[in-house]
Amino acid sequence: MAALPPDAFILAADTVVACGRRILPKAEDEATARACLSLLSGRRHRVYGGLALLTPAGGLTIRRVVSQVGFKRLSEEELSGYLASGEWHGKAGGYAIQGQAAALIPWIAGSYSNVVGLPLHETAQLLAGRGYRVCPESC
Repeated sequence: MAALPPDAFILAADTVVACGRRILPKAEDEATARACLSLLSGRRHRVYGGLALLTPAGGLTIRRVVSQVGFKRLSEEELSGYLASGEWHGKAGGYAIQGQAAALIPWIAGSYSNVVGLPLHETAQLLAGRGYRVCPESC
């Protein structure tokens, strides 16, 4: 592993989709994606984004961002059509809101970018609060 510069910030993030008390997997096969989407159909669920930032001085800060998402009730035709797109592959909960699944989601509360996979505003605030220059001088 290459040595990091002494002024390096290290950011780590991950996303979890929860429906009720169930944590949904990343869909690696169509059967898992179908099961996830069938569970989400007609329901609201939560998307948790976790952030961890290690500063050059060795300080560690963690944050959790929660968004709520509402899925419409999916017909078999809609479910099969989305599965045929392949967008679900490798996605937490079996969907990608930034793609075709956007047509299946009539309601969201909270950070859209968190549902995509990285809560941008919260990440920028976390970095800025720990001394990292988030935007150029003109910001």
